[in-house]
Amino acid sequence: MKKLFGLLLFWICTTQYAQTVRKYSNEFMNIGVDAAALGMSSAVVASTDDVNAVYWNPAGLTHLEDHQISLMHANYFANIAQYDYIGYASPIDERSAWGISMIRFGVDDILDTTELIDNQGNIDYNRISLFSTADYGFTFSYARKLPVEGFQYGVNAKVIRRIIGKFANSWGFGFDFGLQFERNDWKFGLMLRDITTTYNVWNIDEEEYAKIANAIPGENTELPESTEITLPKAQLGVSKKFEFHDDYSLLVATNLNMRFEQTNDIISSKVVSIDPAIGFEGGYTDLVFLRAGVGNFQNVTQLDNSEKVNFQPNIGLGFKYKGIQVDYALTDLGNQSTALYSNIFSLKVDLGIFR
Repeated sequence: MKKLFGLLLFWICTTQYAQTVRKYSNEFMNIGVDAAALGMSSAVVASTDDVNAVYWNPAGLTHLEDHQISLMHANYFANIAQYDYIGYASPIDERSAWGISMIRFGVDDILDTTELIDNQGNIDYNRISLFSTADYGFTFSYARKLPVEGFQYGVNAKVIRRIIGKFANSWGFGFDFGLQFERNDWKFGLMLRDITTTYNVWNIDEEEYAKIANAIPGENTELPESTEITLPKAQLGVSKKFEFHDDYSLLVATNLNMRFEQTNDIISSKVVSIDPAIGFEGGYTDLVFLRAGVGNFQNVTQLDNSEKVNFQPNIGLGFKYKGIQVDYALTDLGNQSTALYSNIFSLKVDLGIFR
């Protein structure tokens, strides 16, 4: 085991410095899935225990009792971008489970004006065409309970496909590792994303690139980098569920979201940056749920060079009946003042109800 971790650490270090590190590479994979989780500001690494654990922490799949499927749709940036997710998971036996999921984040019907002007210098609007840019994430998950009571782990293998019309496309590969521990109604979770770094290789159509090269004198004169890597990230979570008179419940959960680089997060250094998040879920007879959360705390420099802490509040609502759960969240991709809020809906179905 020590040799394995030593080899893994060496591989991470060598690839990190041999390739191009993108500070915000594959960011669509960090948006999150499931309106229930987003309503709690994504503070669910410790508490996730259903099909959506394929995204949040694959270790949670060990809690599955039957087959489940989950769907989510969201519009971002005033309906410009579409985000869709589907996940499926199933127990293998009493100690293990597996799951798969797909995420698509895309912008469709973008105007391609690269051929707007013909060879004679005339503007011809008939030469305008449409194209789409889309990012796809395919995840394959496996989870298993450890021999030590209360511990379970999970692993994700990810395939990333990114397409920018006919101009460029890429393939990427990476792995996640998750761990959960339960003791005395407390739950703890650790999610390590892109633990080997996620490696993307781009294929750029040189003929299409030549049409826009040097459109602005001195700009775009050389092809972009053809490779990029996504640095590892970590999430540490704690949660506890309180029961009141058998009818009411309150789930309290918190996350520490860590990047191993200096950012605008509220806690930031050259080694690690930490963005805390906290979420609440109040339930009534396991039928109706109210959720709220706050996260994405950022230090933002103002025009007068002073700093202000911005944050992202979220709220949500859910209904569950006979294995069918519908959830709603009001959230955004920024903070409380700089981004448009989005309405997010998700559906989760326990397929055992159809037997």
